[in-house]
Amino acid sequence: MSTALEAAVELLERSLAYTRGTLAEVGPELMDRSTPCVGWTLGHLLAHMEDALDAFTEAAAGRVRVEAVPETHTRVDALREKACVLLGAWAAVHPPSEEVAIGDVGLEAPLLVATAALEITVHGWDVGQATGGRTRIPDDLARGLLPVAHHVIGPLDRGPRFACPRPVRPEASYDERLLAWTGRGAAHLTEPLRCNHAEPASREGVAP
Repeated sequence: MSTALEAAVELLERSLAYTRGTLAEVGPELMDRSTPCVGWTLGHLLAHMEDALDAFTEAAAGRVRVEAVPETHTRVDALREKACVLLGAWAAVHPPSEEVAIGDVGLEAPLLVATAALEITVHGWDVGQATGGRTRIPDDLARGLLPVAHHVIGPLDRGPRFACPRPVRPEASYDERLLAWTGRGAAHLTEPLRCNHAEPASREGVAP
């Protein structure tokens, strides 16, 4: 495994640890709660997160043996199990070219894994907003994800997939800067967000 992929997997591990913490606040009575994403309840968001975990794991499935997820009783249980499968898949992968084929597009594996870490973290934050836990993104995690967000969220992503970046104070923390770049922040309570996969901009035809 290259140094770049190893660093991306480590970032993914920290993102999963953060999001597991926000998921601990989820209960069945909260499924209809609104989230920062326009038109999405917490139940919709969790379903989207599960699909994303499947997609990011599938990207590694051709190079490692991915174990089946055990039967679970709730969506949160499924998310926890799939998070473990995702991390295990990428921790074991050794692609010779370190490139992942997505349709007709080849993406560098480190970028794909870092993008997974970004999506998982940001939606983990969304979950915390919906449950009321509001656990902040750790500063070191946000610092590692900020350049990833700048790289994969391009101008053409604004509107259909992400709200416009929000202004931040010069002394803003890394988590504030990260959330602002994805269109999130305290103002989300009055201005809903458009949410979707934080896919690499190159998949949308935008130069990375």
